[in-house]
Amino acid sequence: MKTRFSTFTCITTLVSIFCFSACAENPNPGWIDLGKLPMSVKGKEYVEVNIKNNLISMACKLVEKDEPHVATVLRGLKNIRVNVVGLDDSNRETVENKLRGIREEMEKKGWERVVAVQSKDEDIGVYMKIRGEDAVEGLVVTVLNHNKEAVLVNIEGDIRPEQLATVGQRFHIEPLKKIAPLMEDKQSK
Repeated sequence: MKTRFSTFTCITTLVSIFCFSACAENPNPGWIDLGKLPMSVKGKEYVEVNIKNNLISMACKLVEKDEPHVATVLRGLKNIRVNVVGLDDSNRETVENKLRGIREEMEKKGWERVVAVQSKDEDIGVYMKIRGEDAVEGLVVTVLNHNKEAVLVNIEGDIRPEQLATVGQRFHIEPLKKIAPLMEDKQSK
């Protein structure tokens, strides 16, 4: 009896630790830790915006009467993070490596790359964490203009593909304005 109790206690403890660490590691499936991005030594642009659920709820209440469609979209959002970092020789390599690391992490965690654009001066990637067939749990937009800046956007929540253009319009995120038609095409296949 004592051996069974010890075995049970050990198994229960291991399962609890596993569940706790799994929850602590990824409490929100649509959220990616973008970390801290280094500023340029020359004082180029640096913007970090973090809008959490409480501010989103307040914004929802403010626009509910005049823009009910926007309020509906906002109700599904949990977090919005936007980073813009001006690049120069002091931080370019670090930011580029960070961006590659974020993209690799997302792919390992089952995020789907829905847009990839590579040109001489720009490298753009849009990733989605999709739940089932009808909802997006998270969206990450990464833009690297090698000569000017890096932009990282992470939106977490319950977002319907047809609402992505509304989120892009409301928060002035250009790649999102164009992504809804791509998602609709993908779902119709």
